[in-house]
Amino acid sequence: MITSSGILEELTACIRVLNHEGHSPATSTNYSFRDENNRIWVTRSGIDKSQIQLSDFIAIHLDGEPLPPYQHLPPSAETGIHCALYEFFPETKVILHSHELHSVVITSGREGISFEGYELQKAFTGVNTHEGKITVPVIPNSQDMNTIKQALLQRFDELKFGVFMIEKHGFYTWGSSVFEAKRLLEAFSYLCRAEVLLNR
Repeated sequence: MITSSGILEELTACIRVLNHEGHSPATSTNYSFRDENNRIWVTRSGIDKSQIQLSDFIAIHLDGEPLPPYQHLPPSAETGIHCALYEFFPETKVILHSHELHSVVITSGREGISFEGYELQKAFTGVNTHEGKITVPVIPNSQDMNTIKQALLQRFDELKFGVFMIEKHGFYTWGSSVFEAKRLLEAFSYLCRAEVLLNR
């Protein structure tokens, strides 16, 4: 039984909303939270996010290995990314992932995406004006999660806005609550859509 002050229920409801909005087509994307006992709970592999249930989360070690009694259930193939973000940002409690179409298209051939002059830039921590520019890193896609972790380490200083992108794959946001991570995801998705529309 997961005792996590309602975060499991809140996150599960959030995932259904994100699926409805196009962030998790097919069985893509993965989500996680860290409970008060410092255990990580991540969505298991291959589930339909429109039908996600509380029981679709499994507990894992910080190294990504499933904890009892979940050893027979495969966690998401990208569990290593979650483990890396919890390691890099100890205050993180929730990690969200999106495959929203515009955010995938905009990454092609890019090392970073910059936004300038948008009011919604103020959704990001530490940003209090539309003036100025924010840049989010794009790292190459890989099936090796350690390769992605090393790429994130090399560009650690660029992760200050709580979001990063993987080329032709999608993006991750993280925060101290479902509310914060979802705010970042919605703002970033909006900015990607705006850029695609402006530059088509």
